[in-house]
Amino acid sequence: MFRWIAITLSLLILGTASAGYLYYQHLNSNIRSSGRSGGESGVKKAAPNALGETPLNILLIGSDSRNSAENVKLGGSRNTVGDKPRADVQMLLHISADRKNASLVSIPRDTILEIPQCKDAKTGELFPATNNKPINESLQRGGPGCTLTTWEKLTGVYINHWVMIDFAGVVAMADAIGGVDVCVKTGVWDRPTRMVPGGSGLKLPRGTSTVKGEDALKWLRTRHAFGNDQNRARAQHMYMNSMLRTLKQQNVWSDAGRLMNLAETATKSLQVSDEIGTVKKLYDLSMQLKNVPINRITMTTIPTAEWSQDRDRLVPIEKSADTMWQMLRDDVAFDKNGKPKAKASASATPAGPAAAAPKTLGISVVNGTGVGQAPRDGRGAEVAQILNGKGFTLAKASRTAEPRKDTVVQYAQEDGGQGKSDASSVAKALGLPTTAVKADAEAGGLTLVVGADWRDGAVYKAPKAVEAGDLPDGADELNAADEGKCMDVYSVYRWDGDKS
Repeated sequence: MFRWIAITLSLLILGTASAGYLYYQHLNSNIRSSGRSGGESGVKKAAPNALGETPLNILLIGSDSRNSAENVKLGGSRNTVGDKPRADVQMLLHISADRKNASLVSIPRDTILEIPQCKDAKTGELFPATNNKPINESLQRGGPGCTLTTWEKLTGVYINHWVMIDFAGVVAMADAIGGVDVCVKTGVWDRPTRMVPGGSGLKLPRGTSTVKGEDALKWLRTRHAFGNDQNRARAQHMYMNSMLRTLKQQNVWSDAGRLMNLAETATKSLQVSDEIGTVKKLYDLSMQLKNVPINRITMTTIPTAEWSQDRDRLVPIEKSADTMWQMLRDDVAFDKNGKPKAKASASATPAGPAAAAPKTLGISVVNGTGVGQAPRDGRGAEVAQILNGKGFTLAKASRTAEPRKDTVVQYAQEDGGQGKSDASSVAKALGLPTTAVKADAEAGGLTLVVGADWRDGAVYKAPKAVEAGDLPDGADELNAADEGKCMDVYSVYRWDGDKS
C-alpha cells in the first residue's frame, strides 16, 4: 500500500512552478485527518537502536461506512446508513528499524478484545472501557484513534500513525492502479443461499483473473465463499501482495497524466492521522517502505479460537498472539530471508562508565502488569522490596501505572552511557536480559516498569527468545514474493464458469 502511495504522491517533483504549487495545495486540500490516539494506552515509542534507527508502525483500517450514496451503492446493508462505521479490516504494518523488512498482522473483525476508554476527537464523547465487544466496534467508540489505542493496549507496540479507507476508496484505488491479479482454485460465486443470505457477489472463473473497481472490492469483502473471516484476511493479503508486485513492475514516472490521476485518487481516498496530514508528510512516510525487498514483506493473521460465550465470535490464542507481539516489539523479522543478526550475550558487560553504587540509585518501580487483564495489586511495591534487598535501598513503588507487555528498565536518554550502565546494573540484579534496558527521552531518571510478563515471583523468568521467521502455528503467513497462491473456495460457492 505505501509503495503505491509513494508513487502517487511523487508529484512533489513538479518543483516550485506556480502550476505545480497550486496542484500541490489542491492535493493537500483533499486529505482528511484527525487525532492519532483516542485514549491512553501507556505504550511509549521504541528506543533507537545503536545506529539511532527506530521501527515504524502504521495501522491500516478499512471502514464499512455506508454514509454516502456511493458507499451504499457499493454493497452492504442499507439499514446501517447513518450509523457510525465499523473497522471491518484492521492490519498493523511494521517496518523494521533498518528498513530492510516489513511485517503485517491482521485481526479478524469479530475478535473479542479489551477496548479501552476512548474519547471521540470530533464530538468529545467519552466511551467507557469494555472487554466483551468485537474489535471492529472500536471505530464506533472514538474513531480511528480509538482503534489505534486498542491495538497499542493489546500488543504493547507503539503505533506511529493510522490510515483509513472506505468502500469507495478501495474501488477508486483499484481503478487507478489498473487492476490486480487474484487467483481461485475453483470458480467462485459468492451469492445468497437458502441457508445464508447476503454475499459479496464475487464471480470469477478458476485460475487467475485481474480485478479492479467493484470486482476488487468484492474480492476484499468476500467471506462466505472463502469460509470465514480468517480466510477473508488471507484473500486480502493475497490482493495486497499482488498489488505490491504489480506496482513494482509498473513504470508510471513517464506518464504525467496517469501520475496526476494516481495522486488525485490517493489523496481523496485516504483519511490519515493528523501528523501525516499533508502530501509532503505522506510522501516521506511512504518512502520508508520504498527499499524493502518484496521477499522481505510478510503478511499474517493472529491465531484465534471460538469465544466460549458465542461461537460466532473469536478470541486470540494468547500464547501464539503474544509471540507475534513480542516479535514486533523486539523488531524481529517475520521472514527468514535476511542475514542472521549477531546474538548479544545476555551476560555481556555494557561498554562505558562503571555503574554507580546500588545504594545511590533512585529507582521508580511502576506496576505495568495490567495488560489483557487486571493489574496485579501491589506488584510495584513487591519488586521495590526485592530491589531493596539487593542493595538498591532507594527503590520505591510509583503511584502511577504504565501497562506494558514486557518488563523494562528505562533511563533518561540524556544520561547517556552512565544512565545505561546504571540501568544495566538494575537489570542484572533482577535477572533481566540486556534487551530490557531502554533509553527514554521522557524518563526523569531510572524507572523499572514491571510488565505483564512478570506478575509473580522474586526472579524474572525470561520468555523464550524469538528468532526471525519463528512464527507460531496458525499465523497463516504469506510472503509478498510468492506468486503461486490461490484461494480455496467453500463447496457451496463453487462455480464451473459456464452457468450464468
